[in-house]
Amino acid sequence: MALDQAKLEELRVKLQKEKERLERELSAIARKKEDGKFEVKFPDDIGDRNDENATEVEEFADMLAVEKALEAQLKDVNDALAKMENGTYGICEKTGREIPLERLEAYPAARTVVDA
Repeated sequence: MALDQAKLEELRVKLQKEKERLERELSAIARKKEDGKFEVKFPDDIGDRNDENATEVEEFADMLAVEKALEAQLKDVNDALAKMENGTYGICEKTGREIPLERLEAYPAARTVVDA
């Protein structure tokens, strides 16, 4: 079941929209470095009291976790777009089998078949 050109283009559009959304969310909490990775912004206005500082450090730690998750999703999306360019999109990275269309429609950046 090779993907036809129309379905491939539909999935490419979904991936592009997801990429834009992820980059917007990352930009809200982090700055993009020269290497293309993101770095969470630490608050400039550190409080005077220990409890304020503890809260800011906790929020920073939470943002680090969010940033890592968003960056991992962005990598999956970018990898899927690259696979479209080189003709390997829709092939399971573990088994070499075709990823079912239903899975790609649900999650266009899927790397594997469900049972892999």
